[in-house]
Amino acid sequence: MITKTAMITICGRPNVGKSTLTNALLGEKIAIVSNKPQTTRNRISAVVNRGDAQLILMDTPGFHKPRNRLGDYMVQVVRESVADVDGVMLVVEPIASVGEQERALIERIRSTGAPAVLVINKIDTVEKKEALLEVIAAYSAAYDGFDAIIPISARTGDGLDELMRQLSQYAQEGPQLFPDGMTTDQADSQVCAETVREKMLLCLDKEIPHGTAVEVTRFSERDNGIIDLDVTIYCEKASHKGIIIGKNGEMIKRISTLARRDIEKFMGTKVYMETWVKVKENWRDNVNFIRSQGYNEN
Repeated sequence: MITKTAMITICGRPNVGKSTLTNALLGEKIAIVSNKPQTTRNRISAVVNRGDAQLILMDTPGFHKPRNRLGDYMVQVVRESVADVDGVMLVVEPIASVGEQERALIERIRSTGAPAVLVINKIDTVEKKEALLEVIAAYSAAYDGFDAIIPISARTGDGLDELMRQLSQYAQEGPQLFPDGMTTDQADSQVCAETVREKMLLCLDKEIPHGTAVEVTRFSERDNGIIDLDVTIYCEKASHKGIIIGKNGEMIKRISTLARRDIEKFMGTKVYMETWVKVKENWRDNVNFIRSQGYNEN
């Protein structure tokens, strides 16, 4: 029975593996993952029940220097997520120097007084374990307020049990916030839209996938459980539209097939999906459009 809860923020620079870590701790995929920076745009909450504690893990966008209104929004999400929580996980790579983004996040943690754990991810890429000691020393010198420093590999699962034990200590007496069986606060349609975006990040090069937004315009379930999805992909230029559709529609077919496979796995049922591509110039600086996509500042 759940008698304690903890709200825990996962923060760090782009591409340190925050979403991979969220999925690994949860044991299922709810946050999209790619090797391109700024994959996560919104705050995504994963719900993990462990013993008598319910941990709400908030995966946040990578902390970066914004270049447009969407970027401003993403950075604001991170700043707000570090305040008024029971704990913060600062996820870093095993590099023995503290970067500018990490210093800014440490300063934010220091100013809010939030209990914090330093999580050194990707230790499976470190050949000599002595190198980890140098990373630990660099961060200990930058901030002596970490409750624990835990080396992990989100990819292999190494160190995750120790991390969960530490996070469980932040749980406070209180009612269960999410019902049993619920793994995320995202609507199913949002998970579907994000899955399509992940496949674009996988299939398309350079800046193009960052200039796209995905909207599920129809999400309906038939009597037999089959789900019908209408998906609209917005891009910033007509030339991008051609690239996303591809020669004879091959690229959009590939993106849709990969996305549908993952969506069927997540929903546990067959999915029929139709995809359209529309041009919406400079949407990342269009405040009304950003809000219509669910990126709200409050």
